[in-house]
Amino acid sequence: MEKNIKKHEYKIGKLERQLLKKHNSFLIFFTGLSGSGKSTIANALEEKLNKLSVHTYTLDGDNMRFGLNKDLSFTPEDRTENIRRIGETAKLFIDAGVVTLAAFVAPYEKDRKNIEDTVKSDNFVEVFVNTSLEECERRDVKGLYKKARAGEIKNMTGISAPYEAPQNPTVEVSHLNTIEESVEIIFQAIKNKLEIKE
Repeated sequence: MEKNIKKHEYKIGKLERQLLKKHNSFLIFFTGLSGSGKSTIANALEEKLNKLSVHTYTLDGDNMRFGLNKDLSFTPEDRTENIRRIGETAKLFIDAGVVTLAAFVAPYEKDRKNIEDTVKSDNFVEVFVNTSLEECERRDVKGLYKKARAGEIKNMTGISAPYEAPQNPTVEVSHLNTIEESVEIIFQAIKNKLEIKE
């Protein structure tokens, strides 16, 4: 198959798109247990960036499984494929000049590394939302932990499936931070990377 395809080079590329939007584009990848607050913080950060006229798009774990990844289960193999597809999707958004936010459990270090390799290290900001399992279970936003404890859900990260916490994330926030504090911590880490041109 590969011998029958050829990459077509277009005259308008990432740089031209970034100049038009007046900021750099990269991926802000949120990882943490289910219920840790990834999507909530990503949403709040996107609101802040939007007010600064930064072009953004958020890829959310649940939302992606309604469409692009609806054929995937939660087995380790399908989790890996889920994250691989997210990496390729984020790569396209970055090329389009869009600051991309992605909120996924992404429990395996190798899969997060694969995303970093796909989008390239200088385009990858890893945010670890370090909320304890106890706090996530207390929140149990979707009722998943209760079902997992009752044996109704298999491969539940943190219960019957592992979560490999990032060892050197770009940014780390936790449930001890308010949403506003988390947004500000992340923003301070990325504001120079944005290079917003007035």
